Amino acid sequence: AMESPRAGLAVAPLALAVAYSRVHTGVHWPSDVGVGLAIGTGVGLATRHWWPLHDDVPGRTAHDADAPEMVDGDDMLVLVNPKSGVDGQDPTEDARHAWPKAEILYPDPEQDLRAQLEAEIDARGTVRALGVAGGDGTVAAVASVAAERDLPLALIPAGTLNHFARDVGVRAMPDADAATEVGNAVGIDLGEVRIDGADAPSHRWFVNTASLGGYPEMVRLREKLQEKHPKWPSAAIALARTLRHAKPLTVRLNGKLTQVWLLFVGNGTYAPKGFAPSRRPALDTGLLDIRYLRADLPYSRARFLAAMLTRSLAASHVYQELDLPELDVELLDGHRRVATDGEVGPLGNRFRFRSRPSALTIYRL
Repeated sequence: AMESPRAGLAVAPLALAVAYSRVHTGVHWPSDVGVGLAIGTGVGLATRHWWPLHDDVPGRTAHDADAPEMVDGDDMLVLVNPKSGVDGQDPTEDARHAWPKAEILYPDPEQDLRAQLEAEIDARGTVRALGVAGGDGTVAAVASVAAERDLPLALIPAGTLNHFARDVGVRAMPDADAATEVGNAVGIDLGEVRIDGADAPSHRWFVNTASLGGYPEMVRLREKLQEKHPKWPSAAIALARTLRHAKPLTVRLNGKLTQVWLLFVGNGTYAPKGFAPSRRPALDTGLLDIRYLRADLPYSRARFLAAMLTRSLAASHVYQELDLPELDVELLDGHRRVATDGEVGPLGNRFRFRSRPSALTIYRL
């Protein structure tokens, strides 16, 4: 009812009829029904307290972009992840319906996805646009190649959560198909991180988020557990183990010495502020959304938890939020892996994050 008042009005008579029937048949006392009603209302209000509703609208961008009309996907290369989404639903048919003349490519488990796509582009010679059908991890890989090659990207959301597609405003295959048919596209920002340290210097793009600290370790443990267990139980077990054994990172953030439990870097400014950012109102801010939990203050994790439960993180000294175009992170206690868009990256001890304005051209209406 809080999300859809009309639906609430439609089901309210049924709910009241069920409540009355419990009393009329003598199964429950009126007080039982009243307490049940109070509990349900309280849970609903508490949910709205921590996860408030927001308008389900695409992120804004003021940058229109030139992109070719891809009628039926001629001269288009589309990477399809057949194991993406809920229960591994294969989005191949969606891709073929939208772009029947496009070349379909599947990930090769023996190759790096970016390297595979780069080699295919070089082999084909003429590629005017890239397409992708998959989840956020697959989309991030293809988007990085599109940005490097200055090619427009068409997106069919086919993952479990599809954060990036939701922010861009592409809900399903028909949206992507319609946008490519007329060549309608916009320029949006990407995040980039340059990594120095144990291996040769490298860099990675990210469409959603990057992080240091506990999250990359959780991802590695989750992937190991997924060899024997389903995805969501593996994620819950990995999170619990990671938090229990977490160690603080001693770092310099833009030259300032501190200790952190974890560091979150978002591509663009996320909303709402707090620990559970869920959307980007704008896709062209030229800023990174930086959030970190300090480890140099007493009882910082307990204080963070209390502030999160009371929605007072904005006033908390242990949780910091910044919007900056760049962030230089230097680790002083060894090497760690960075995670970008849920994928664990290379080891490093220095990470230079920056926003790359209008780095990606993407089809949308």
